[in-house]
Order: sequence, then structure tokens, then C-alpha cells
Amino acid sequence: MKKVALFLANGFEEIEAIGTVDILRRAQIDVVTVSITENNAVTGAHNIPVTADKIFKDTDFTNFDMLILPGGMPGAKNLNEHEDLKNLISSFNTKGKLIAAICAAPMILGGLGILDGKRATCYPGFEPELIGAKTTGESVVVDENIITGKGPGLVFDFGLRLVEQLLGLQDRHEVQNGLLL
Repeated sequence: MKKVALFLANGFEEIEAIGTVDILRRAQIDVVTVSITENNAVTGAHNIPVTADKIFKDTDFTNFDMLILPGGMPGAKNLNEHEDLKNLISSFNTKGKLIAAICAAPMILGGLGILDGKRATCYPGFEPELIGAKTTGESVVVDENIITGKGPGLVFDFGLRLVEQLLGLQDRHEVQNGLLL
């Protein structure tokens, strides 16, 4: 079974985080929500509280297949200020493991130099933060091991593309059909 970590910081975009978790779990992917705070309780950008499965400092990421960064503000900024998370992302990238970010969160990848020469997308207005990227404005972009999504209204496209990257097109279509998309 594929295993992914989705990171939660106070101010995260609820639709992007919860929608992505829901879509991936429908595909039988083991999704672990990870708080980067000292608590399991994390509050989204629209004041929706969520209880994360794990706390970052107590999590071993050795057997994870993908890291997912939801956007939202100040959630993406808070993720970007977490040095241990950025070190983990860099390590995953060096190993060619999958990394996904949506909305404002691709700025984290830009700041780490991970998008240099790669195609990427983000929430409109954050393009300058995608340092080195060839921004496309598309809904979802896959370039090698990096998947980027544009924003909250496109969470279905984003989540389904993650299913496709992890399990293949057939599983994506099964989940998509079950969602009536």
C-alpha cells in the first residue's frame, strides 16, 4: 500500500487538505496527516479545526512514497518556516521521491531550488515565488517527481492526478467515476 504524508500548519487551506486526503483514501492510499506544530489540533485558514494523525517531530518518514503540501495563507508561509520540513522535502527530492504542492505551497519548492527548470503552477500571483520554474497556469502540472496544483477549486484535478501518479490511470478512473466526475 502506498503511503503519503500531508502536512498541516495553522492557516492551511481546508478544501485543499481535506479534499486531497478524501480522494487519496478513496483510492486505498494510506494518508497520514502530519501537524508541524506541537499539537495534533491545527486550525485552517477559515477557522475549521482539524486533528492531525501525527506530529512532525514524532514521525518517521522513511517508508513514505509522497509528501503533500496544501496551500492557504498563512498556512503555506508557516510550512515554509519549518526548517525540518524543508530538509525532509529536499531529501525526498534528492531521492527522486514524489512531492506535491498546491496553491501557494509551490513557493516552498521554489525557495528550495527544486523547481529550477521545471514546469509548475500555483495560485495566481505567487508565480514570482516559484524561483526557476517555467510557470504554466495549468490546473495541475507534473514534471518528473514534482506535482503542482493551481488552487482550491481544482482540488479534484489535483487529488486525482496524485492517485494517477501513485497507482496508475485505472485507479484514477475508478475514483473519478465514484466521485461522479
